[in-house]
Amino acid sequence: MQIHEHNPDNKTTGLALLNLGFRVFFLGAGLFSILSILLWSAVYIFKISLPVHSITIFQWHAHEMIYGYSVAVIAGFLLTAVKNWTGVQTVTGKPLLLIFSLWAIARLLFSSGISSFAIAGIFDVLFLLSVILSISHPIIKVKQWKQLPIVFILVLLMTGNIFFYLGVLDVVNNGIIWGIYGGLYLVIGMVLTMGGRVIPFFIERGVGYPVKVIDSRWINITSHILFLVFFVSALFLNNPALSAYLALGLFLVNAIKLIGWHTHGIWKKSLLWSIYLAFWFICFGFLLFASHHFFGISKFLAIHAFAVGGIGLVTMGMMSRVALGHTGRNIETPHKSVAYALGILLLAAIVRVIVPLFDSTHYIFWIGLSQALWIVSFLMFTIIYLPILSKPRIDGQPG
Repeated sequence: MQIHEHNPDNKTTGLALLNLGFRVFFLGAGLFSILSILLWSAVYIFKISLPVHSITIFQWHAHEMIYGYSVAVIAGFLLTAVKNWTGVQTVTGKPLLLIFSLWAIARLLFSSGISSFAIAGIFDVLFLLSVILSISHPIIKVKQWKQLPIVFILVLLMTGNIFFYLGVLDVVNNGIIWGIYGGLYLVIGMVLTMGGRVIPFFIERGVGYPVKVIDSRWINITSHILFLVFFVSALFLNNPALSAYLALGLFLVNAIKLIGWHTHGIWKKSLLWSIYLAFWFICFGFLLFASHHFFGISKFLAIHAFAVGGIGLVTMGMMSRVALGHTGRNIETPHKSVAYALGILLLAAIVRVIVPLFDSTHYIFWIGLSQALWIVSFLMFTIIYLPILSKPRIDGQPG
């Protein structure tokens, strides 16, 4: 796979959707999230049969939202961000289309039943491997060793996906569980790592007045250590009490961090409050995780605090921001409907996670309503960003 050096004097030609990784992967992720949740709603709410037999429908849904939706957003973000970090051009054009095709084929095969799982796994692993190689080359070339933890998380995600498919094929006993929960925790780890780097900067530069948020190095180090131990404990040690205490520690540490990041100006900027609240949902997810052990609260509320409120909100907020900035638009003035899409997604998270804490008798209804809100939100996002992602930069620059 050939990677060309960036030359600012050369304008990118060809299909604009393949000019940089964020374009095709953000659009693909948006469309896939709509189709995937539509299918999940049809299966879960309306009992439509899905030709998947060696795993449960819940495992199918979890895998596709982690390794289908979330990893597509991560791929689009990193294939774009690494170019900025290193100054070395990442894949574009046909090589980018090849990587995207590996992801898309895996998604199609995964939903077609048991006979396709092994083949889907091959495409899925090749997709992640190609992303790892594509971002590692520029990082190694310019010796930006501080970016290697991001590469390492991607390698772990690929490993988790391999374990999942080996579990589906009855090769590894705990493979499915390791793949799903390991994948979820790794995506959360990626969000916490990347967010910890950029969100204080976004807030300080984006609120429109001078402010210096509190961003303690020791709090960040403590959070990373706690999360690493939590990951090992929750996934491999089978020690619910230890995992619960670690989750409680993660809630407290990240709550302190978020309080330090707060300034009143974020509530006037949809691309700030959405990411900030996403981190609070992740923080709340750790509290619910601990509450599952101490008070018997459903673990699925914790999972969906991580997934819908955390990953859902932060990915839509970041995609909205990155797509504007990398197409030559002003990130301070997103389309006014973006705030509504983010607000509807926030409501989907509240309905899925918080409302059932007070009314569990209508649990299925709340799930269905949350699914509908998710679909509406991402439909709005996709309609808004389709022309932005599929057309050349408005300033005539490459990318």
